[in-house]
Amino acid sequence: MDMVRDYAARSSYLCISRKHGSISWHYFRPEEQLNRSHRETKLHGKNKLSRYIVVRSELAGTANPDAGYSLPEHNLVSKVRGICFYSLTAFNAIFLFMVMLVAHPFVLLFDRYRRSFHHFIAKTWAALTVFPFLKIKYEGLENLPPPDIPAVYVSNHQSFLDIYTLLTLGRSFKFISKTSIFMYPVIGWAMFLMGAIPLRRMDSKSQLDCLKRCVYLTEKGASVFFFPEGTRSKDRKLGAFKKGAFSVAAKTKVPVVPITLKGTGNIMPAGMEGILNLGSVEVVIHKPIVGSDPQVLCSETRNMIADELNQQ
Repeated sequence: MDMVRDYAARSSYLCISRKHGSISWHYFRPEEQLNRSHRETKLHGKNKLSRYIVVRSELAGTANPDAGYSLPEHNLVSKVRGICFYSLTAFNAIFLFMVMLVAHPFVLLFDRYRRSFHHFIAKTWAALTVFPFLKIKYEGLENLPPPDIPAVYVSNHQSFLDIYTLLTLGRSFKFISKTSIFMYPVIGWAMFLMGAIPLRRMDSKSQLDCLKRCVYLTEKGASVFFFPEGTRSKDRKLGAFKKGAFSVAAKTKVPVVPITLKGTGNIMPAGMEGILNLGSVEVVIHKPIVGSDPQVLCSETRNMIADELNQQ
């Protein structure tokens, strides 16, 4: 028994208390466990769902006895808001897609590359969907190039809401999207009519074709839009930028328009697209950048967006 007491004294344990969906961590004295009565020990062993789970701590002395955290819980209100959001966006999309489909032959005839009418429909769809649920604040709208001036727009990417938010700007830029998205009913078909650019991410030939298409459209007077991080940030931190967007801008001599999005990652976090939290969104349009060196354009743009995010 002395040897057991000596081993227990040299070991450190953590106790996890399960209560109301939260976990609290604290130390307990090993000798108290050893001195527990036979009856208490027997009852503890039978209760497989005991309120205590004992685990060995490999970091002795590093835990805080009073530390605690709550397990993530999705608020019921946020889930209901998410259902209402998608119901509204689907209803609006079906009706507006029909308008887009009827107008498509005329768009191809008179505005094949920019397709401004389709983007006006997309702006209307986005506005009708998001404005009932969240407030969007715009800063630097005067920095947007005129609608008929081609540009390369780039932004940070935190949420599925980013697309809706950017469409409310009313600029007819071409998004780059995964090829699988084009198969979605109504939404994917509308993207095809708008002239969105398909991309297979892991296919180098598809990536090259995508950049060539962007250069071609820009030379024809259309604008393109890139998320240079490549995908949504799950921790809301700004990731590394890929140079594709800036290579297009340098080759075609059009301005790069950096945009910073704030708040979308809190309202609909990446990986949690089924909920819609309360909150507001801020869109900051920075002054356009012109240059012939893709690396310089990439660094300057990322620094602008990073500095703005750091001010949150």
